[in-house]
Amino acid sequence: MTVLYEDNHIIIVNKVPGEIVQGDKTGDQPLSEMVKEYLKEKYNKPGNVFCGVTHRLDRPTSGVVVFVKTSKALSRLNDMFRNGEIDKTYWAIVKNRPPKEEDQLIHYLIKNEKTNKSNAYANEKPHTKKAILHYRLIAVSQNYYLLEIDLETGRHHQIRVQLAKIGCPIKGDLKYGAARSNPDGSISLHARTISFIHPVSKEKILVTAPVPNDNLWKSFEVKDAIL
Repeated sequence: MTVLYEDNHIIIVNKVPGEIVQGDKTGDQPLSEMVKEYLKEKYNKPGNVFCGVTHRLDRPTSGVVVFVKTSKALSRLNDMFRNGEIDKTYWAIVKNRPPKEEDQLIHYLIKNEKTNKSNAYANEKPHTKKAILHYRLIAVSQNYYLLEIDLETGRHHQIRVQLAKIGCPIKGDLKYGAARSNPDGSISLHARTISFIHPVSKEKILVTAPVPNDNLWKSFEVKDAIL
């Protein structure tokens, strides 16, 4: 577990593909428990340690995850996420070139509980939820394209299904139309940055997560640094 930022109220870590943020039916150790163990050991705390979960990332994705160490910060950050006061930027590697260099995508999504998959429609249908994202093509390799994505809404599998809908499934994402899986079972979607006003100190927080340890990811990270 890599800690990217920590203060008295907040701890931000870089999730690797395959980790789960919060406990589920698999019984695998979640990141929230790893954070608790880290805090318990670092500060030599007896008994239970508080670690609040403010948001989640899909298991096969990577990147920035914010946890909180106090109940005060938890309630305030939950409100900030709900009110759209948290800015998150994602990177996605896709096989196909998007129709435009940059664009706003608007779809209407509905989640299938049985398959744990979302479907996207161009027009509103019963029980659908509006989904809005902005993407920008920021780097190109011989075979792949790197998109930077800003979310306006936070729907189930939103980036994955919206990119697939425009013919650009994320590399490794078999669920949404990728031709092949990634060797480690990941999908090439990374929560790159998060920024917000600290709920207690009121200072501006900006955290960037290094990309996964993968040659394609690393090459794109270098290209982005050059641009």
